[in-house]
Amino acid sequence: MNGSITATLIAMGAVALAEMGDKTQLLAMAFACKYSAVKVMVGVFIATVLNHAAAVALGTLVARNEALNVWIQAIAAVSFIFFGLWTIRGDRLEGEENRKTRFGPVITVAIAFFIAELGDKTQLATIALAAQFPDFPAAVLLGTTTGMMIADGIGILVGVVLSRRIPERIIKLASAGVFILFGYASCWRVMTGLLHFAQAAAFAVMVVLIAASLIPAYVLVRQAKAEAEANPVAAAYCKVIEPKPGKDSRT
Repeated sequence: MNGSITATLIAMGAVALAEMGDKTQLLAMAFACKYSAVKVMVGVFIATVLNHAAAVALGTLVARNEALNVWIQAIAAVSFIFFGLWTIRGDRLEGEENRKTRFGPVITVAIAFFIAELGDKTQLATIALAAQFPDFPAAVLLGTTTGMMIADGIGILVGVVLSRRIPERIIKLASAGVFILFGYASCWRVMTGLLHFAQAAAFAVMVVLIAASLIPAYVLVRQAKAEAEANPVAAAYCKVIEPKPGKDSRT
């Protein structure tokens, strides 16, 4: 398969998975309860392109330093396992949906999303993906932007249309599982292809890595389950924010 197509598809899938249950997806759902879905998506698109373009530039620049490239690739591979654990842990909104500006809905959403994405796992995942595919920065940007739009579009659809309990925990676990498996595969590729480990040594490292990631994953799953049982409120989709009675702010 063409390298740019591969980079686009992997970037799109990775970011769509990373965004499931992420703070910015919750933010999209919250804004969808205040503004029209189209304006929310336009704001998300503007913020994503600007944010991820910077992330791709940084990842590509770092990866093209030949002296650091192997170690950057290794860090990027391990980071995908970390992002999977982060997905299990989940995020919470911290008032971003109530951020007020003197601009209209599109710019308000774009500003809130851009700020919320700074240091978020989808931005960090974009940097890692750009480091993995330094020869295809445009393809990575296209893929990560498309992945964000898909995930946030699903969030808005759920928030606006369904507004009832859905299996958020299952979505998070499935997304985290794929992320972690991708991390394992990337680690194996780095060890055998770039660091030239013997297969026995690489296998031993993988066993340690799997054990080191599955233990915290188990703890996080137990914690998430306990929190869900202690607070059986409908999953924080459209109920992330509730419009005031008698007011319709969808402008």
